[in-house]
Amino acid sequence: MVSKINIYFEAIKPVKFKKNAVKNWVGYLVNNEHRKTGIINIVLCSDEYLLEMNKKYLQHDYYTDIITFDYVEGEVISGDLFISVDRVKENADNFKNLFLNELMRVIFHGVLHLVGFKDKTEEEQAKMREKENFYLSVVDISEMEL
Repeated sequence: MVSKINIYFEAIKPVKFKKNAVKNWVGYLVNNEHRKTGIINIVLCSDEYLLEMNKKYLQHDYYTDIITFDYVEGEVISGDLFISVDRVKENADNFKNLFLNELMRVIFHGVLHLVGFKDKTEEEQAKMREKENFYLSVVDISEMEL
């Protein structure tokens, strides 16, 4: 089984953080949810880049912070997470959060989708938020700072 977590930048200047720390926390989440890590690509991009993807692949004409493409096979978690750095920065400001904290929330959100959590109903949203908060409570954001 191939296991690999990749981080890419599209249509933005690279954001400075310790990529290995982020990869380790993503792996931790997958293992803690009793799954195996396959190939997970985290693509950090601009608002406009993600808007075009949202229109093209989901027929949604609005800005979002993340789009998750699920390639999960059984217990092996694989997928692509496209994340708007613009949205993450704005959300961090709005919620008085550190950028890296908000970035990890969005990454965890996408990976939680891959392990099977949904967020269509209020009940599902509450469970998703609970899981995000749990993983944010164990992560050490300072490990990611350069």
